Amino acid sequence: MTPSHSFPANLFRIAVVVAGISAGAANLPSEWQREQAFDLSAAGLVKIRLPVETLDSARPALEDLRLYDEGGNEIPYLIERPVPAPKVVQNAKSFHVTLNPDNTVITVETGLAQPMDGVTLDTAANNFIKAVQVESSDDGNRWEILARGLPVFRQPSGAGSLQISWPAAVSKWLRLTVDDRRSQPVGFTGARVHAAAGEPAPTEWMPVTISGRDESPGETRLALNLGAANLDLAAIQIITPEPLFTRQVRFAVPQIAEGSIQEQTIGQGVIYRVAVEGQAPSESLSAPLEYRVRSRDLYLFLNNGDSPPLPVSGARVERRPACLVFLARQPGTFHLLTGNSGCGAPRYDLAALNMDLRSVAVSPVKITAPADNPNFRAREVLAGVELAGAALDVSAWKFRKPVNISRAGAQEVELDADVLAHAQPGLADLRVLRGSNQAPYLIERTSISRWFAAAVGATNDSKHPSLSRWVLRLPIAGLPITRLACVAQTPLFERSLSLYEELSDERGEPYRHALGVASWRQTPERKSKNFALALDSAPRSATLFLETENGDNPPVALEAFQMGFLATRIVFKAKPGDPLFLYYGISRAAPPRYDLSLVADQLLAAEKNAASLSAEEQLLKSARGENRAPGQGGLLFWAILAVVVVALLLVISRLLPKSQPAAK
Repeated sequence: MTPSHSFPANLFRIAVVVAGISAGAANLPSEWQREQAFDLSAAGLVKIRLPVETLDSARPALEDLRLYDEGGNEIPYLIERPVPAPKVVQNAKSFHVTLNPDNTVITVETGLAQPMDGVTLDTAANNFIKAVQVESSDDGNRWEILARGLPVFRQPSGAGSLQISWPAAVSKWLRLTVDDRRSQPVGFTGARVHAAAGEPAPTEWMPVTISGRDESPGETRLALNLGAANLDLAAIQIITPEPLFTRQVRFAVPQIAEGSIQEQTIGQGVIYRVAVEGQAPSESLSAPLEYRVRSRDLYLFLNNGDSPPLPVSGARVERRPACLVFLARQPGTFHLLTGNSGCGAPRYDLAALNMDLRSVAVSPVKITAPADNPNFRAREVLAGVELAGAALDVSAWKFRKPVNISRAGAQEVELDADVLAHAQPGLADLRVLRGSNQAPYLIERTSISRWFAAAVGATNDSKHPSLSRWVLRLPIAGLPITRLACVAQTPLFERSLSLYEELSDERGEPYRHALGVASWRQTPERKSKNFALALDSAPRSATLFLETENGDNPPVALEAFQMGFLATRIVFKAKPGDPLFLYYGISRAAPPRYDLSLVADQLLAAEKNAASLSAEEQLLKSARGENRAPGQGGLLFWAILAVVVVALLLVISRLLPKSQPAAK
């Protein structure tokens, strides 16, 4: 039966379902926080595309979405989320390579009867770029050109593209001619053919804001503000004026894990703009990503390798829209409700009509922006979350900093060097206090590196002339340094470098605490002079040593030393005028356990205000003796040991028998 024949029957079945829902009050229910309205001029089966504002206001799976007519009747609906059809990729039925003086000819028997739109080649080569011509044949004798000048390439950094695509066509045989006139042939060992998918799922492109850019050695981190949460993304595209480049890219999102906000990788790909000699430049500036991003934030990482950072002037995302399908029994005004954290997902009897309803065309209706439901109290970020936690005696905490708030709502404050150095390594001792009560918070651990210049001095040992040593002094002891970076002026070298610090144990005995090792190699082909060393553990003191053995070679010239640590933030709820203080610096505190974790997803998706910290206030004298430098902190140990020895000698002297006077 065709959709046109089944339409009246569908209307009847839906009308029965609608009639079964009891009429509500004329006013909208008070449990929902936000409302949107739209008008329909005619009755019938309706499909509307949900705006991103609706997705942003609702819960991730739209569990709290409700639809009401102007009489206060709840309308059953169906959510349609289009997804791409799975694509068949399989090994070619046969694969044959012929090497000619100017080209490599690859003949492939596809083994596919349906249309195909691409092929991926296999090779172990890791440094090439080639132009490929693609031809199709039904019998392996007569050939028709499908595409010319398509690039395949792979770079030593790992970036590459071995997939060739063209408009879908039925091809029993393929002939790929690889141009070898300007470079050595590449050993291709196999091919995988791509069957064309059916009708593509609808998508739309939307611009996003680059809210932050952070550079680390070999990597650029872009923070993208999507403008709304709960978007189903299909791809991400960057805009760059760079004429030629290749980059590996990686995507990450903030997610709640183990009671804190952490960055989770959700996809990766390759973007490029390349030109094979004699061919027009080819580009692919978007990378695929099939993922529902629950927050407004998305992080894009560009692997620069030894190349300079890629200039990026903009970005946009390709999203898959969600549609609402329902039966309007009469024209009029309809209301979409969102913003109820406690309700369950509705259970309507329309699921059985799923396939029929998908054939309905999208109606071009205008939906108003989300507004406060007049029957609900004024909108509040994280409504229902208590601002005050349990009372806490902070008399044993050594440090605190005032927290400055400018606007009410969700707050985000980055921990500075003082806090990171004086707090416990795992930050279990952090407490935010409002008066004498705690303010619940979440820790957000980012991949952003904060860099600062280290004071450097050379301490080469005259007894070991082949050894180069640099002394690096940090502004404060205990900083959780994760990376060291510098610039090498020596044009040709290969060295193994070690980073360490000198500490004292409880008895005052010095020992070397290893922090990290790295192998650095500079050749004329390597254009970059930047090098980095990742630390295996955080230093405890403020003085670090970097060493390398030169052997019979001249010393390596290193300069522009920088140290980096990962930015860490805390997220909480507050309003201006709150006397907030951040307390830290106590070794025996256990991590706090707040009920805020139950609404962590809401806190993550909320628009956050940037709070700040004022100057550090020292409340108690520090008694940190575990990080002593050599020759320091052991005096107390030796003094106590001397007292014990003297006391033992006195006891022993009393136990010894007294000598008898000699007999006369």
